[in-house]
Amino acid sequence: MRDKGGEGEDDGDALSKSERDQSWIPKRFKKRVCTTFVEESSSSLNNGQQCQCGSVRNAHSSVALGDYFSTAIVNHWNSAQHSSEYPTDAFGELQFAGASKRHSYFLRLSSDTPPDAAYNLITKHWRLPAPNLVVSVVGGEAGTKMKTWVREVLRQGLVKASQGTGAWIITTGLREGVGRCVGEAVRDHATAASSVSLTKVVALGIAPWGMVLNRDELVNPKGSFPAKYHVSDMSEDSCYLDNNYQAFLLVDDGSVKHRGREMGFRAKLEEYISRQRTGIWGSGSIDIPVLCMLISGEASMLERVDLSLKNSIPWLVLAGSGGGADFLSDVLETCSSAPVVQSSSEADGEAFPSVDLKERMTERVKRYFPSETEMDKLVERALSIYQNRHLITIYHGEQEGPNEFDRVLLKALVAASKQRVGIHVNPYNDELKLAVAWNRVDIAKSELFNGDIHWKYEDLEESMTDALINDKPQFVRLFTENGLSILKYLTYGRLENLYRSVGDGTLLYQLLQRFLVERLGTTPPVPILPETGLTVGEDTHRRGPDAEISLFEVSGVLELLMGDICQPFYYDALDLKPQVSRRKALKLLRGDCEYRQTPCLLPWASLFIWAVLQNRSEMSTYFWEMTREPVLSALSGCKILRELSKLEDETETKLSMKDLAQKFENLAHGIFSSCYRSNESRSFTLLIRKSTIWSGTTCLQMGMGADARLFFSHDGVQSLLSQIWWGDMKRSTEVWKLMVTFFCPVLCYTDLISFRSYPHTLTEEVKPNTDCPGPDYAVYGTTVFSFSDIKNIESDGQDVDSPTATIKGIPHRPPTRPFIVSRWRQFWFAPITSFLGNVVMYFLFLLLFAYVLLVDFLPPPPDGPACTECVLYFWVFTIVCEEIRETFFMGTMTWRQSMRAYIQDVWNKCDLTAIMLFIAGVICRMFDVTFEFGRDLMCIDYMVFTLRLIHIFTIHKQLGPKIIMLGKMMKDVFFFLFFLWVWLVAYGVANQALVYSYDTNLDRIFRRVFYRPYLHIFGQIPVEEIDVGVGWDVECTDNMTLIHEGAEPCRTEFSNWLVVILLVIYLLVTNIVLINLLIAMFSYTFSEVQANSDIYWKFQRYNLIVLYHSRPSLAPPFIILSHLNLFIKRIIRKVPSIKIHHFVLQLRGKAANRLITWETIQKEDFLTSQSKIQKSSDSERLKRMSVKVDDVLKHVTESRDIDHRLRALETQMEYCSNTLNWIAETLEQSSVFKPTRPPPQLKATPDHSTAPTGLYGRH
Repeated sequence: MRDKGGEGEDDGDALSKSERDQSWIPKRFKKRVCTTFVEESSSSLNNGQQCQCGSVRNAHSSVALGDYFSTAIVNHWNSAQHSSEYPTDAFGELQFAGASKRHSYFLRLSSDTPPDAAYNLITKHWRLPAPNLVVSVVGGEAGTKMKTWVREVLRQGLVKASQGTGAWIITTGLREGVGRCVGEAVRDHATAASSVSLTKVVALGIAPWGMVLNRDELVNPKGSFPAKYHVSDMSEDSCYLDNNYQAFLLVDDGSVKHRGREMGFRAKLEEYISRQRTGIWGSGSIDIPVLCMLISGEASMLERVDLSLKNSIPWLVLAGSGGGADFLSDVLETCSSAPVVQSSSEADGEAFPSVDLKERMTERVKRYFPSETEMDKLVERALSIYQNRHLITIYHGEQEGPNEFDRVLLKALVAASKQRVGIHVNPYNDELKLAVAWNRVDIAKSELFNGDIHWKYEDLEESMTDALINDKPQFVRLFTENGLSILKYLTYGRLENLYRSVGDGTLLYQLLQRFLVERLGTTPPVPILPETGLTVGEDTHRRGPDAEISLFEVSGVLELLMGDICQPFYYDALDLKPQVSRRKALKLLRGDCEYRQTPCLLPWASLFIWAVLQNRSEMSTYFWEMTREPVLSALSGCKILRELSKLEDETETKLSMKDLAQKFENLAHGIFSSCYRSNESRSFTLLIRKSTIWSGTTCLQMGMGADARLFFSHDGVQSLLSQIWWGDMKRSTEVWKLMVTFFCPVLCYTDLISFRSYPHTLTEEVKPNTDCPGPDYAVYGTTVFSFSDIKNIESDGQDVDSPTATIKGIPHRPPTRPFIVSRWRQFWFAPITSFLGNVVMYFLFLLLFAYVLLVDFLPPPPDGPACTECVLYFWVFTIVCEEIRETFFMGTMTWRQSMRAYIQDVWNKCDLTAIMLFIAGVICRMFDVTFEFGRDLMCIDYMVFTLRLIHIFTIHKQLGPKIIMLGKMMKDVFFFLFFLWVWLVAYGVANQALVYSYDTNLDRIFRRVFYRPYLHIFGQIPVEEIDVGVGWDVECTDNMTLIHEGAEPCRTEFSNWLVVILLVIYLLVTNIVLINLLIAMFSYTFSEVQANSDIYWKFQRYNLIVLYHSRPSLAPPFIILSHLNLFIKRIIRKVPSIKIHHFVLQLRGKAANRLITWETIQKEDFLTSQSKIQKSSDSERLKRMSVKVDDVLKHVTESRDIDHRLRALETQMEYCSNTLNWIAETLEQSSVFKPTRPPPQLKATPDHSTAPTGLYGRH
């Protein structure tokens, strides 16, 4: 609903969105209007025409002028008594005429407005970022000449330091004095800063409403969106609003043209902000630090200083800036030795200044403010300030310079906070929390973690949480390096709290909320606070269902992103089974769960996942460095980020996710390169080792899921795949030898094919209870190289996870078989043999299929089908059995997961299509009615089966990349066909309508509208039909009845010239523009794939090797024998299969620890080498040179300071020398005192040619 001030002639539905969003503001915020005319006695106007509020008599309402009784008895105007509140009439957005298009926010509010309402408006509704620091600059009024060094302190010191800490700078916001200098400095730094800077300065102007010029342009009871604000003179100081401020709070106490009327509200707002927490949603470890900064200032500014000091707000005084700042610096520096007398009264224990201090204070007040009349009040105010001198820091900016101003701010706040800490509290805690809030790790390293301070775990715990939530990885690294135990810190409950702190607008938050809704079965409500327009989630964060986010939702998100590669995460901690119901999870997670107090078993990996899910590059990289299994962890991060990028809508975030994913893939590739160079056999084991961190997956499985083509292109990965592909045969074996042996298996016992041999004695020499110094090959090499042994274990009913399979890390070797059996298995169990058998039999299958379709396709029963066709049916049946085995009997996934994984593969879809077409064709050909249709389906099915050959040849190094090019070009063709279809339909319809005025034959229309224009592209143009100037020998008619019955209509000659023009345009566009566009698209695709053809081929090779490694040795139709054998072993004999764990090796005990240690060492070596390369780069050298130059400049500045002190000391020594000379001369001339010996003489030193004159140079 709208208030009276907001009613108008416009319809409420016509309100803009901004106006609707802020329509509640007049109900919450008020303005003040003078309601009592109090005559200004000192007015220069005649007849008392001016009120003490600053307005003339005519500007007051009748109510104010009618109160003659009050006017007669009141001598002093008071805002609270003589003004009244009304709904504010100035709010909304502000646009400065002639300036930038950026809008500023503004609000006219009463001086009695609660500060929490104003703060919530700024942060929640105007959505300005919450500050990590507030610097309130006071003083420097209009007419005060700003010194050059003060401007530099504001520009290079204050604004630059605030930009690095994410601060608010509060001034009056007017184009005069300090307000103008701060505005210009903010503008310059915003222009120079990067557009992606995370911490930007917010300039907030709090000015008295009555001082703002052209304020009438801001008045609109409905709100201004935006208000056009004109500034007359931009060059001179004036009371116009400054266009460099983001927001303005215009404080109204009912007065006009009175300065300083906003100071009371400003002090209350500063005090309120100082009690709010820093960080995202107030998640920081400290309250927001507020610091007031005094520049110059009049005598009235002492009241403002005293008011803030009583609220425990620290002050920074710029000594040398003039006025009140010089007065306070002089008082605090010269009167600090004056005693303070304690009161003897028992009623209070207040301290009273001594008489000497009061006299000194009075003398300095008279010196700095000689024109003030109320000296006693100023002295009392100065003494009150002096009693809180511990909250004041003096800054000599002219001497110290603006470069280290951020350290000055920090020390000023810390010095004030140290006065409030308890006895048992670490006095450096506040300094640390401030450094964390400002993200100044350099200050923390140099001042707090330099070895002089002993930090306990309790001191770092809260700051660690602050650093994690607010993405400050350098502090996380600093804390872990200085005594914070991550094992003690990270519990499952704290991990849940980290997930609950995720920002509302992020993709992770949306995914967590989705799974939370699924568990609770309800939609999270978003109630609206009355009269504010703010949601509960904004006003009181994390009080809705999102506060119940648990590891169950996190596990759901990870399962969504990781798919079937890993087992569910955190189910062990939750004590849940993989197929847990929602009801059981809801029951388990109700109330206080015991698991939340349990330390996280894998803290670094959990934090790594948490950082990756939020796309935090530096944070996730550090956690990755700390995790075990770095290769697999990097691939896992790559997988998560690439899946997140598919779900992300924002382009910039999507690109950053892809870049970070590529970074992790590069890290995995680099570390594996280091491992491969160090030890080939161990690197092979690394690829197929079953992970204990990532829920039982392997590097190969994760790399395939993450689409890590660069990783798969590594020589080490390809060497392992080639070893698996060839089995126990040597990779140098020619293909023709395999083909000959395939058709004549007896040759496998000859020397035609070379097989690898293994040093079996190595495993026998390894004693089970000893750690021999070099068992690497025995522990890792034999298991990795001998894949026939895995099949032997399968045949003997052994599982890789069984204790007998890996004892002390030594792989179990099966009993030795006879040479005939072992050689037979070595040849036929190799994946390449299975591949060749399938290729040969598939060609025979296609030949049989073609023979049936062309020669032996008999009519329906009882005449058919023929024997060859029945053989074809059986062959397809064995293919179907193999597809069922691959889908439902491979791996440990559920049938739903198996179906989903099966459908995701393109070639499986092709197989499914071929089988369905074949079944439909066979059914249809059995009946006379559908015989021809069934034959047509069989013909189309033959094409699909033939296209399946493309997948077989992906293993070929030259053909593989070309097949990828073909697939990508097919996508390009679809785009081309879309454009072609548009032109084809446009031309076809227009051409048919122009050539034939009437034709009702749909078949003829379809051919001439679609088919004939398509043939035009290839040059088949029936000129005699289109062009009436060419003779046409076809018999036609114009009779509509005959045409309706199917006769050929005659051509229309009226607009035939237009038909020719359209034909020319159509051919020009299709044959030249679109065809060349298609060629260009094909060329780009070809060059893109050709440049990375080797990478593409190596990546796609993995799937084919896995497929034929898991397949039985026999090919269809003989594969039915293998299926019967598997049925007997799995169903009847209950022998477990080893092939469900293809490429998986379970390591335990010392073998697993040695492999992890070795991988960690390789990671450290790799990171060290990368660090050396980075340090040797030109940019790093320039940074180091810049640091050295800064140190030199710092030392030069210190030497200048020392020189200045020495000169001052020389001056004092000269004064003392002259004084002593005068005393000596006086005593010498006096007759009262007679010395017993002559005065001593100063001996001349070798460095001086003459002795100094004076007391010791006289006789």
